[in-house]
Amino acid sequence: MPGPECKLSAETGAPCVTDDSSSCLVPVFVYGTLKTGQPNHQVLLDGAHGRAAFQGRACTLEPYPLVIAGEHNIPRLLNLPGRGHRVAGEVYQVDERMLRFLDEFEGCPDMYQRTRLHVAMEGARAPLECFVYTTATYPPEWVHLPYLDDYDSQGKHGLRYNPRENR
Repeated sequence: MPGPECKLSAETGAPCVTDDSSSCLVPVFVYGTLKTGQPNHQVLLDGAHGRAAFQGRACTLEPYPLVIAGEHNIPRLLNLPGRGHRVAGEVYQVDERMLRFLDEFEGCPDMYQRTRLHVAMEGARAPLECFVYTTATYPPEWVHLPYLDDYDSQGKHGLRYNPRENR
């Protein structure tokens, strides 16, 4: 049986891998509430939204400002490469249905923008280009908030995330 085939996604134009079900899978880096153990992780596990397969832990190659901002204490990766810290997160291979769901879930393109960045996967030699949801439009004071390198909704920062169902 042949192995995975690398091609370009018809919808996203991103390099993708076709799996046994012929779905085109693209890598997505998550750094906030979608990570394992965080408040919104369950949406990645819900097959009704599409497919998401955990690939491993990773860290951005470039530093980025990861801040907790807004009245609901939402983690946001500001699209300012070169500032902040290398950010820890997880990589998932997602199909196009899950990618469309994540666009809607993340309020793309109004609240977040789906952009690309390179990450270093644990145990991998070469960097991986992934989609990530970043914030490009924000109040100027967000740049001066404390920068995190690894988000945890229960972290020492004391800024507990306010889930959607409580808003």
